Amino acid sequence: MMLDVRNLSVVFTDRWEPFTAVDQFSLQMDRGEIVGIVGESGSGKSMTAHALMGLVPRSRAAVTGEALFEGTDLLPLPREELRQYQGRDLSIIFQEPMTSLNPTMRIGKQVEEALRIHEKAMSAGERKAKALDAMALAGLPGPGELYRQYPHQLSGGMRQRVMIAAALVLRPRLLIADEPTTALDVTIQAQILDTLKAINRREGTAILFISHDLGVVKALCGRVVVMKRGRIVESGPAEELFYHPREDYTKLLIASRPSRKKLRGGGLDG
Repeated sequence: MMLDVRNLSVVFTDRWEPFTAVDQFSLQMDRGEIVGIVGESGSGKSMTAHALMGLVPRSRAAVTGEALFEGTDLLPLPREELRQYQGRDLSIIFQEPMTSLNPTMRIGKQVEEALRIHEKAMSAGERKAKALDAMALAGLPGPGELYRQYPHQLSGGMRQRVMIAAALVLRPRLLIADEPTTALDVTIQAQILDTLKAINRREGTAILFISHDLGVVKALCGRVVVMKRGRIVESGPAEELFYHPREDYTKLLIASRPSRKKLRGGGLDG
């Protein structure tokens, strides 16, 4: 087993009253598996991802439980030790690339950032070669030309592929995708999903895919976890969960999915 999360909880303590964002979350993932986490806004799915990546500010929240990555519990690790895993073994793609990409830095240098952190002995030429390879893997056309461009020169779909390339440049074993297709139109969204599937097949990368869109999750994931108010309400194989949901909340989410007619008429409404 690659990832074994046991009773993960995130409680924010910087308020008048403690607020539980994630409550006793547990999940097991094998190598090469694609698992989806779904739920409406505020359900705790993104906070779960941030806790696994060590991105929850420790001064604001108490993160408890266990997150065993190949036997090592990530949660209590000091920041310096945790950085050895971030980017190299676990990596994350965020929802909106324009808030994550530096508008003043060329695309190639941003894709190389994890290499500069983790591979300090690597030459500039080696870093560039790996960055171009990652860009090609993420489905970016003409990586050599795009390497010198800036984020504002790219379309939304291409910027998202840059984020994927940056997350893949060190070939992590687990890729966390936090709402990576939400801001994209339905055609580009489908292309990004195809790219993630191809990466999973070619590299054997496990993917934890987070979304409020059940249609997207159904198209990508083999297993699905449904969250509500920080807790898991249902989980199981995707086909079983979509066609034979047990919980009323899951049935409500499925019933609220946009119809195919709506999708053709104007994209996803979230």
